[in-house]
Amino acid sequence: MAKEITPEQTQHLDDMVARARKVQTVIENYSQERVDRMCQAVAWAAGNPRDFEKLCFMGVDESGAGDRAGRFGKRHKILGVLRDALRQKSVGLVESLPEKGLDRYAKPAGLIVSLIPMTNPELTPIVTAIYALKARDVVIYSPHPRTKNTTFEVVRIMREALKAIGEPEDFLQCMEKPNMAMVDQIMKMGDLIMATGGPAMTKAAHSSGKPAYCSGAGNATMIFDETTDVEIAARNTRTSKTSDFGSGCSADGNLVIYGGLYDKMVESLKKEGAYLATSDERAKLEKVMWDAEGHRIVETVAISPQKLAKTAGFEIPDDRKFIMVEGTGIGKEHKFSGEKLTTLLALYRYEGEFENALKMMDEIYKVGGRGHSCGLYSHDEEHIKRLALRAPVTRIMVRQPQSKANAGSAENGMPMTSSMGCGIWGGNQVSDNIGLKYYMQSTFVARPILKDQPEESVLFGEFYDPEVKRG
Repeated sequence: MAKEITPEQTQHLDDMVARARKVQTVIENYSQERVDRMCQAVAWAAGNPRDFEKLCFMGVDESGAGDRAGRFGKRHKILGVLRDALRQKSVGLVESLPEKGLDRYAKPAGLIVSLIPMTNPELTPIVTAIYALKARDVVIYSPHPRTKNTTFEVVRIMREALKAIGEPEDFLQCMEKPNMAMVDQIMKMGDLIMATGGPAMTKAAHSSGKPAYCSGAGNATMIFDETTDVEIAARNTRTSKTSDFGSGCSADGNLVIYGGLYDKMVESLKKEGAYLATSDERAKLEKVMWDAEGHRIVETVAISPQKLAKTAGFEIPDDRKFIMVEGTGIGKEHKFSGEKLTTLLALYRYEGEFENALKMMDEIYKVGGRGHSCGLYSHDEEHIKRLALRAPVTRIMVRQPQSKANAGSAENGMPMTSSMGCGIWGGNQVSDNIGLKYYMQSTFVARPILKDQPEESVLFGEFYDPEVKRG
């Protein structure tokens, strides 16, 4: 339960919203060229290699979670988001369909309240700023309490960039000392909420009474069938699992491996830096990753495999990049079949037909992660199709490391983002990567066209009976 908001905190929020509403009337009249220039300015200011690296270090140090050396790798998302934003229209007439007599005009969403996760305090604010400014929105950021200084610094840099090109700084604002009472209040004061985070954040956003685009929980699973290129798949797994110490919801958590390749796959994973835990070590790891009620223990989220092992009471070599445990079952009672959010993944072996892999996948997503993502390393198009028809997820990556592909990549066609909608499965409104189109509204203009109304006999088919009349 959030504490009561104080009069001073209420006044602080009122002042922020007043400043935002004042400049909102300015930006909503900007030209396409002007908003594009602002997008480039803030993206470079906070996302250039030198300063983004500093911000990454700051975010990891402040939260105690993530990889100082690896977080910079998320910078590719800034490049991709800017690419996608600059390629689209967001001012005036943005789409015309003459055959339907329809024109679509873009309109701003208004004041966006952006809730920032602990695991992305430097990336998500930049992504939000690019899409929001492109759409002619204004933003008030609500940082995670554990990384509030990092997010505030990111927003400060972007505000300075706006000021440097003669634009109002208050297009982007950030709460300095957020608490739950203030977050609950500010969500009710905006026009649209962008919430990137866990189930609690999603629930709060949807309970605010305002439209909200949220992300769902992950439990990223990869299936390796008999056509898998073992060495490439192992390398992809290492890339996905070790990115920022597995902090992302797209980091591989479960591998479902064809029995005929299982031993080769395990050996290739070891060559990529994996450590295979013994059954005794697996039991120790479970105790430091989940509490008695099954809640994930935050102290072991997104930490190095060496630190994870040491916390559990054993040592692993310094050259190991991640830990593997062999799954003993799938279900709520088998903790390792759920989301891990650290440098550990679970191995599962399937024998015989691909249907057996699909059955294991079915059970894994009953534990958690429905709606988020699944992956498949296969060259069998029939297997790809069968997984697509079966999996309760909104995105499937084929022969790609999920943590580098789910949110968009220069090597796939997914829209670039730092926030992924997980559909009805994940308690979200959309089944899409949350990009520019969700930061805008549309006005449709419809002109008369030639009548488009098929005969009733065509529409009702075999059920049509011309003898049935009214009255």
